[in-house]
Amino acid sequence: MTAYSTAEHVALAEDLRRLVASRVLDSVEILLPVEPAHSALRDRLRIDAEVWAAQLLGPDDRLAREVSARLIAALYPGDTVFDPPADWWQTPLGRITARRAGHPTEESVSFALAGAMLGITRQGVHDLVRRGKLAGHSAGGVVADSIRDRLTRLHAPSAD
Repeated sequence: MTAYSTAEHVALAEDLRRLVASRVLDSVEILLPVEPAHSALRDRLRIDAEVWAAQLLGPDDRLAREVSARLIAALYPGDTVFDPPADWWQTPLGRITARRAGHPTEESVSFALAGAMLGITRQGVHDLVRRGKLAGHSAGGVVADSIRDRLTRLHAPSAD
């Protein structure tokens, strides 16, 4: 089971509320100016953000990956592969995505991106690969699933 704190849940729910409001609801309000509907949508968002946070942080890995994928698809639509900037991985949604789903579109990532996902330096990633704590990829970089696995272990109740 994945362990998380109340503070982590609150930060994630607030991040989700902010993201959905700015990327979805604000545009709806501009395009469809019907006030009663706006209040109802924002009320619903407050509830749903709490539910999404609980699902992302909860014990069901499959559900967490599905919720992460749905949120990323809705919040970051586009015709190209999802490739967030390195600092995105330090946001509440980025941290939980790295822990529960890994990189959503890449089998391997650069040492610099692995460091961003783990919240450590590129040199720290090199050290973890050298010590066998992360898997190096045959084409270079780090196996993205090994980053997810390490984050999962570090956040488990009996973390190493």
